[in-house]
Amino acid sequence: MPDQIKIVIATHKKYRMPEESMYLPLQVGAEGKEDLGFAKDNSGINISAKNYCYCELTGLYWAWKNLDCKYLGLVHYRRYFKGKAKSRDKFKKILTEKEALDLLSEHSVLLPKKRHYYIETNRSQYVHAHHSVGMMQTESVIKSYYPEYVESFYKIMKGRSGHRFNMFIMEKKLLDAYCEWLFDILGKVEANIDISGWNESEQRIFGYLSERLLDVWLEKNRIDYKDIPYMYMEKLCWSKKIFSFVKRKFAPENVED
Repeated sequence: MPDQIKIVIATHKKYRMPEESMYLPLQVGAEGKEDLGFAKDNSGINISAKNYCYCELTGLYWAWKNLDCKYLGLVHYRRYFKGKAKSRDKFKKILTEKEALDLLSEHSVLLPKKRHYYIETNRSQYVHAHHSVGMMQTESVIKSYYPEYVESFYKIMKGRSGHRFNMFIMEKKLLDAYCEWLFDILGKVEANIDISGWNESEQRIFGYLSERLLDVWLEKNRIDYKDIPYMYMEKLCWSKKIFSFVKRKFAPENVED
């Protein structure tokens, strides 16, 4: 019997994990690494060795290919969907199985609340933060292989908000369709870009691109979704994040136009 719901927690380090059984801690990029004692993404059908450039997507790929359940989700060891419980213990405030299933009875996909840029479009934010060739190659692949997505691609890229973090919970049959589309596009982009000379952060290109592509897929296929709050398990340094944003905006070192 397949599980009703599984939410994979992508992690690369030992960390406290939720106790509820729907959560499955998964060591991503496990190939050649020390065993953390969790399930590992280098078992079964996998792309674990590509974790340096696919980030948590190696965990998504593993879950797609190896798990059997009605609903499947992806979160991060430091970032979860927030539930309704009130507690000083953050781990007791994480979305529960009952809460998730109640929401999924009314919506096909659960997503983190959108990030808003206001002074940036999704495209300009990407090219100010990353090598622009990734966005250009993605556009080219969509035009060549998925022309029915071009209109939605441009609509999302012109927008000023989007779902980030590669976090979601959805029906497995939808996830199968999404992953088939996503990994085909990313694979074609990968085949046409040489990232060997890029720094460690920029080599995570396919994780960055997938954050933007999720909204394109949702838009084109008119998928019903629900935005819900998310929470960080650690304190964020907002001053550092704001400084980095401003620096990228006015001194975009990575733009290659």
